[in-house]
Amino acid sequence: MSEAKRLHPAAIIFNLITTVRQFLFAIILGFITFRNESLFYFVLILAGLLVIFTVISVVIWYRFTYRIADDELRIEYGVFIRKKRYISKNRIQSIDLTSGVIHRLLNLTKVQIETAGTGTDAEASLSAVKLAEGEALRQELKSRGAEPLVDDDSTDDAAEQRSPSSTIRFKRLFIAGTTSGSIGVIMALAATAFSQVEQFIPERFYESTMQWIIGLSIIIIAVMTILVLLLLWLFGIAGTIIKYGKFTITRNEHELFITRGLLEQKQVTIPLKRIQAVGIQESIIRQPLGYVTVFAEIAGGSMDKGEDFSSILFPIMKRDEVDDFLATFLPDYAGLQQDLTPLPKRARKFYVLRATPPFLLLLVAVGIFIPSFTWIPLILLLAGGLGLGWLRHRDGGFQLEGMRLTIRYRMLSRNTIIMYHKRIQAFEKKQHKLQKLQNLATTSFSIVGTMGAGKHFTIKDLDVTQTDELSDWYSYRR
Repeated sequence: MSEAKRLHPAAIIFNLITTVRQFLFAIILGFITFRNESLFYFVLILAGLLVIFTVISVVIWYRFTYRIADDELRIEYGVFIRKKRYISKNRIQSIDLTSGVIHRLLNLTKVQIETAGTGTDAEASLSAVKLAEGEALRQELKSRGAEPLVDDDSTDDAAEQRSPSSTIRFKRLFIAGTTSGSIGVIMALAATAFSQVEQFIPERFYESTMQWIIGLSIIIIAVMTILVLLLLWLFGIAGTIIKYGKFTITRNEHELFITRGLLEQKQVTIPLKRIQAVGIQESIIRQPLGYVTVFAEIAGGSMDKGEDFSSILFPIMKRDEVDDFLATFLPDYAGLQQDLTPLPKRARKFYVLRATPPFLLLLVAVGIFIPSFTWIPLILLLAGGLGLGWLRHRDGGFQLEGMRLTIRYRMLSRNTIIMYHKRIQAFEKKQHKLQKLQNLATTSFSIVGTMGAGKHFTIKDLDVTQTDELSDWYSYRR
């Protein structure tokens, strides 16, 4: 791989798509502005811009080359200003392969290389190379020198034992989709899309449709609403299955290797030394069913992984399977503590007070504008506000075990976080006046997260003696 190579010609298409996406808002705005009288001229301008964008994409592709020489990945790019980027093998933290629909049709992949200093974007990205070449490139960049050759059939069995693997079953994947809670996100996206599409619907058609809906009986409207919600729920299940289909996690000597996706196939590498904490999340829907999601907080990296600042180690499993999973893939984090030191009872009122304001605002708004339906937010206030506050207080707690700290807290989902003393970057203790009167305090632990930014975990309203215990534990140095 010492000779300079260009990306696959399909990279021209991806460059063109990226360029058009950057100007998409301006294109939509121009269409809305000139759609009536000057639509013909707008189309001509748009066609001219498309030709220019295509030429630019071809030039960018032609001027981009990459090669491996002297234990470095060397990339040269730039149209008018020639840029050279050298990335040493020793600095590379992870190499991820992503194959979208177009990639898979052409047997291509996208290679993303991340280092310890990676920011919002990957350190280097090869948008389109042959799949075999991408895998060979990853293998070459991961190598740290020649390894002794051993001609022994027993090495295969030994390698298999050193590289345990786990794959999600379709039944579990279906349960993950049905309990994902993504229907709310889909409804928000659908409402946003409808608000934008509404202006393109003919006014006469829109008014007649709304009059028809208003003229329907309450029963028919209720049935239609249920059908729409059912359809959105099915979309949520399909989205989860497409995203996490064929999910497989494998542990190698120094890293975890994850593959997932039916349409867009991703291969993600997580170096073990970059794992700052391991978490177990139990959503308010999955917790009664006994299912959890296992995730990890990774230091550095970029937002290109698309996992919302955390990496999913396994999308769904039974709660009693977590310890075996951790013992197999992350043995340092095994031995999950279930009985944690609880929060003091006198802290419960603070949790209830924090949970009720959104429901009180809803109650006031409904009381002013729709007073006949005031009973709905009132029920939500009692069941939601008071119940959620009680749950947050009941689930909060911590446990110290040598140099390992386990904390548990709840927003909507219950989260259990396991971290080691050496990974914690900062400890903070806070008290407001009401907490001082009740002899309570709030603690916060900070670790290094995605893009090198801090990730904070907070336990509110601990007894002051408990916060002092945590402070002494954190401040201790051998």
